[in-house]
Amino acid sequence: MARSYKQECDYLVKNSPCSYRIKKGFVPNMKVEGVFYANDFLEKLMFEELKHHSASQGVGGFLPGVKQIANVAALPGIVGRSVGLPDVHSGYGFAIGNMAAFDMGDPKAVVSPGGVGFDINCGVRLVRTNLDEKAVQPIKEQLAQSLFDHIPVGVGSKGVIPMNARDLEEALEMGMDWSLREGYAWAEDKEHCEENGRMLQANPSKVSQRAKKRGLPQLGTLGAGNHYAEIQVVDEIFDKHAATKMGLDHTGQVCIMIHSGSRGLGHQVATDALVEMEKAMKRDRIEVNDRQLACAHITSPEGQNYLSGMAAAANYAWVNRSSMTFLTRQAFAKAFKTAPDDLDMHVIYDVSHNIAKVEEHVIDGKQHTLLVHRKGSTRAFPPHHPLIPVDYQLTGQPVLIGGTMGTCSYVLTGTNTGFQETFGSTCHGAGRALSRAKARRNLSYEDVLEALAKKGISIRVASPKLVMEEAPESYKNVTEVVNTCHAAGISKKAVRLRPIAVIKG
Repeated sequence: MARSYKQECDYLVKNSPCSYRIKKGFVPNMKVEGVFYANDFLEKLMFEELKHHSASQGVGGFLPGVKQIANVAALPGIVGRSVGLPDVHSGYGFAIGNMAAFDMGDPKAVVSPGGVGFDINCGVRLVRTNLDEKAVQPIKEQLAQSLFDHIPVGVGSKGVIPMNARDLEEALEMGMDWSLREGYAWAEDKEHCEENGRMLQANPSKVSQRAKKRGLPQLGTLGAGNHYAEIQVVDEIFDKHAATKMGLDHTGQVCIMIHSGSRGLGHQVATDALVEMEKAMKRDRIEVNDRQLACAHITSPEGQNYLSGMAAAANYAWVNRSSMTFLTRQAFAKAFKTAPDDLDMHVIYDVSHNIAKVEEHVIDGKQHTLLVHRKGSTRAFPPHHPLIPVDYQLTGQPVLIGGTMGTCSYVLTGTNTGFQETFGSTCHGAGRALSRAKARRNLSYEDVLEALAKKGISIRVASPKLVMEEAPESYKNVTEVVNTCHAAGISKKAVRLRPIAVIKG
C-alpha cells in the first residue's frame, strides 16, 4: 500500500535550521539514516518533488532526491549516513549531490557506478591571472572568440592535442604526469590538484577498447551540457586570509574557470561496469531497492576492475583539463602579447565532482578506511589535512563551486565540521531545478541571450538548444546552495566570482 504524502513526511525530521534527518523505514532495508541539507528556500523544492511523486503514485521519471538518498542508505556496507547536499536533485541511481561512504573492512561493502556518475571526474579548475577587469573589458569580445577558437567545444568536437593510441594508454595511467612530460602542464599545476592529478590504481587494461576509441579524439575538448570555460572577475572577498593564500587579493581580478570531465571515455567506463555489475549482483545475491543502484562487492573482481577503470578515466579527465588550461594560457598570451607566466596564470586548485576514493575517516572514535562515493559533490578537507597542498594547510582545501550560465561562482574552504558530518564533502554547484526538456519548453533562446547581454556577459556557444537548457532559470540559486553549506558549517565562503564571458558547447 502506497503511503500518503503526509505519511512520507513523518519520516523526515528537521535536525537544524539547515538539515533534515531521514529516519530508517522511509524506504525498506535502510542500514543507516539519511540526511539532507537545505535552507527554507531549498527545502520547498525537495518537498514539492516528494509531493509530486506521491500524487503520481511513483509513475514516470526519476525518483525524488530524498528517496534516492534513502535507497543509498540501504546499500550493503554503508557507514555514517547517506548525505544529500544542498544542490541535490534526481539522478541515475544516486541523486546528484549525494555522498556515501562504505567500510573497506566489511566484505559485504559495495562500490556502485551510480555513486560516481557517467561523467567520471567531471570537475572544476580555477586559474588566476594578474589582470584586472579594466584591462580585459576593451578586448573581451576578441578574448572570448580566441578562447572559443582555441578550445574545441560541443558534442562531436575533436581535440587539437596530438594523440595516438599509445599516448592515450600512457595518459590513462599517468594522469597529469603525462601532461607534465609532454609540456602541457606546469609542475606546480599538479600540486594544486586533488590526488596530484593522478590516481595510482589506474589500470588502462580495465578500460574497454570502445571507451578508448571514444576518448582518443576527444582529449582537450570541453564537450557540451553544463561544461564551460568562463572568464570571471573577483566580485566579493568573504575571507581575506584564505583568498590571499590563493592569490586572489582584490576585487576586479580576472580568473578563468574550466568545468569539464572524462567525455565519452568516462561514460563508456560507467556503462561497461553497470553491465558487469548486474551479473555480479545475481551471483552474489546483492539486493538493492532500485536497479539503477547496480553495484558489486568492493573486493570482487568486478568491483576492483571498475575502480581501476574509473581511476584511469579520472586521470583522463585531469589530462583533459590540463590540455584546456594549456590552450587557455595560449589564448591569453596571444591576446596580451606576453608569456602566460608573466600573466601569473597559475592553477589555484582543481577539484573532482564525480569520483570514488579510498580515504581515512574516524567513526565513533575509531579510524576506518572507507570508499567514499561523491557524485555531484566536492571534497572539502579541513585545515591541516595531510592530503591538501602546503599553501592551504592553514585555510583548508579550496572548494570550487561553479554557478550556472550567467550567474556567480564561489570559492569555499573545507572545515572540520564538514569532515565530521559529511566525510569532508560539500556541494558542487547550483543543481538542476528544471529538466532539460522542460527548460527548452519554458525558455526562449533570444530571451536568455538578451538577459546575458544586459549583464555584460559575452557568450560563445556551439548549440542554441543548450542556451535554454543551461539558463540560470533551469537551476537552483547557487547563492542559496552556498549559503546553506556556510550556515551548516560544512564549508566556508571565501570568494565570489562573476562571469564576464562564457564559452559553452
